Amino acid sequence: MTQIVSTPARTGAPIAPPAPTRPSEPGFGSNKSLFSTIGQDAPAGLVVFLVALPLCLGISLASGAPLLAGVISGIVGGILVSILSGSAVSVSGPAAGLTVVMLSAIASLGSWPAVLAATAVAGVIQIILGIVRAGIIALYFPAAVIRGMLAAIGIILILKQLPHFFGADADYFEDMKFLQVDGLNTFSAIGAAVKALSPGSVLVGTVALVLMLLWNTAPVRRQPWARLVPGALVAVVAAVAINHLLKTVAPEWQVRPMHLVKLPVLSSLGQLAGEMTFPDFNALRNPATYGVAFTIAIVASLETLLSVEAVDNLDPQKRHTPTNRELLAQGTGNLVSGLLGGLPLTAVIVRSSANIAAGAQSKLSAIIHGFLLLVSLLFLGSILNLIPLSALAAVLLLVGYKLTSPALYRKQWNLGREQFVPFIITIVAVLFTDLLKGVSIGLALGFFFILRDNAKAGSYLRRDEAADAAEGDEPSLLHLRLPEHVSFLNKASIVTTLEQLPTGSRVILDGTRSDVIDHDVLEAIEAFRQAAPARGIELELRGIRQVEIAGH
Repeated sequence: MTQIVSTPARTGAPIAPPAPTRPSEPGFGSNKSLFSTIGQDAPAGLVVFLVALPLCLGISLASGAPLLAGVISGIVGGILVSILSGSAVSVSGPAAGLTVVMLSAIASLGSWPAVLAATAVAGVIQIILGIVRAGIIALYFPAAVIRGMLAAIGIILILKQLPHFFGADADYFEDMKFLQVDGLNTFSAIGAAVKALSPGSVLVGTVALVLMLLWNTAPVRRQPWARLVPGALVAVVAAVAINHLLKTVAPEWQVRPMHLVKLPVLSSLGQLAGEMTFPDFNALRNPATYGVAFTIAIVASLETLLSVEAVDNLDPQKRHTPTNRELLAQGTGNLVSGLLGGLPLTAVIVRSSANIAAGAQSKLSAIIHGFLLLVSLLFLGSILNLIPLSALAAVLLLVGYKLTSPALYRKQWNLGREQFVPFIITIVAVLFTDLLKGVSIGLALGFFFILRDNAKAGSYLRRDEAADAAEGDEPSLLHLRLPEHVSFLNKASIVTTLEQLPTGSRVILDGTRSDVIDHDVLEAIEAFRQAAPARGIELELRGIRQVEIAGH
């Protein structure tokens, strides 16, 4: 039997609560000066630069693109996109989620310059998506799925960085997939790394990790000088010094060159220009170019929207990123990156998480990281190539732990099954597939719970006893009201409620308070009206007859 829930009659229009306010965004367009937080943003930008550098190079390698393409993308994402974006702490650059798309694009279009033309077109498509306000889809990502995605990325960071920490993996940093390009998977890669670990890399990585943990302790953080210098920077400098010392005292323990940062060493702007590749616009005559561009635009936009939603959750100040503006910024970035010979870019969680963990306060940290990438490309290649990858792995191990802390699992468990199950399923799916596939599975499960809840009888139909009395309805008469907005999601609930009405009932189905009634729901109501006499149900429609349903 359907449970009809009684509700009191309305006595007046509800008073809307005041709109929630959000902290203002430090940076362009705010009352606070962009440089007012430079004391926190400059060190954070340096840390993000150290993390982003090997990612840019590694993703270029995995994409089948020139190494320079990833760095160009990082520079454009760090400087241009950060300036245009409304996000305070997200960082943009080349993303691992597009590596498969890039490999396929190069194979289908036949050349890297042709792919650059498709990347520029993809940027234009993203700009159009921002103009038509397609960023609203980010509002429909369930919180449980976003938290599950973050927790999964934290676990992946830990698992993927262990081989680098052991000094036994030449694979690139941001390989987020379970099945790697080298034929191993996440777990077998760790096993292989343990068998071939480098004592020097382990020593350097351990010292870096211990230094960062000590730097975060209360006694150290109370020191004014400690708040000005991020622990990750101290750890990296110490790692370079220790590795240099090993060269003298224990050469056999020194970190092997293949496990150091590898940055192209350029001596002049002319050499940089000579190394750059530019798009082949003749590819625009090929219809396949637009298919590739559309794929890049959709994948990059989805990754961006997921990332900024997750980053907003991580932001200690809980600032909100305007998603349509973000699509415009990312589209402009991809247009410029394609024109300059760079990889497609997105907002990326790993670098953004490192940015937040390093204490970034505004977009200035991301801009600084972009300028450091540019300066390093021109002047500092030989110095940065001294940094052991195990030290950078230690930085990301700590970031990963913060993303997947035990407190997060306890919080989700306490929220109940509807929140915990999508959260866990998203984690497992991301771990054993990749980011987009895993999140898609989590979203599908989250929508299942939404549809299941909407299908519960009585969820959207209410018996209004006070209105019955006021309007002179008989006590035996069921007065059922539709809500203000009736979408297709309400169809299952309404149909279930109507089907469970007792035989011989007298029913008023009232839509006078409904602003919108979906066409699918109208068809279901019309079908019930036609079948009601056979069940002895006397049905009166109010506020629904005026809708055109006669032809259904």
